[in-house]
Amino acid sequence: MRALIVAAHPDDEVLGCGGTIAKMAKEGHEVYVAILGEGATARHSDPSQGSGAAVRRLQECSRAVADLLGIREVIVHNLPDNRFDTAPLLDIVRWLEGVLDRIRPEVVYTHHGGDLNIDHALTFRATLTAARPLPGTPVKAIYAYEVPSSTDWAFQSFSTPFRPNVFVDIADTLEIKLEAMAAYDSETRPFPHPRSAEALSASARRWGSAAGVAAAEAFELVRALR
Repeated sequence: MRALIVAAHPDDEVLGCGGTIAKMAKEGHEVYVAILGEGATARHSDPSQGSGAAVRRLQECSRAVADLLGIREVIVHNLPDNRFDTAPLLDIVRWLEGVLDRIRPEVVYTHHGGDLNIDHALTFRATLTAARPLPGTPVKAIYAYEVPSSTDWAFQSFSTPFRPNVFVDIADTLEIKLEAMAAYDSETRPFPHPRSAEALSASARRWGSAAGVAAAEAFELVRALR
């Protein structure tokens, strides 16, 4: 199987489905990651100052994380952080269409459409548009993942709430996920922040208890063809 994870920013791929990525790679599946945004410039009042090094650091981290998780390739677009709404949606869709045409994935994972972060919401919409079920499309299933500090902080107030109905057992890959997140040293936060190691572990065990396993990642099935 060939899978594509579409993420708005570096670290979203780990937060949303790092354990699932590692599991798929261990099982011999091909996993690719497309990251739409650079993920750093919104932290500065003047995006032109002090952000270049941060962007380069995130790109280095994403490559290190790819090695940890077993990702075949990371494809980066470098849209402006938290400013996806300043780019024409059509341009984002066409870039993703190019990625889909080259990778030909059977399964796509992306953000939930009701996230607080505007980049996440637009990534969801662009992914669904690019992977629309036209004749001959390779994409047979699309899953939405949650991102701690965005999906949860929307407090179910945007679009539809995250309603997971698919769970992946990551008991054997949870530690790899935590190690991968630690590699994004500028993105981790101390507990009780949702992106802390303790909170990520607790979330995995909470979803695991809902699914009857020790640890799990949760997804919402958007569409599937069987």
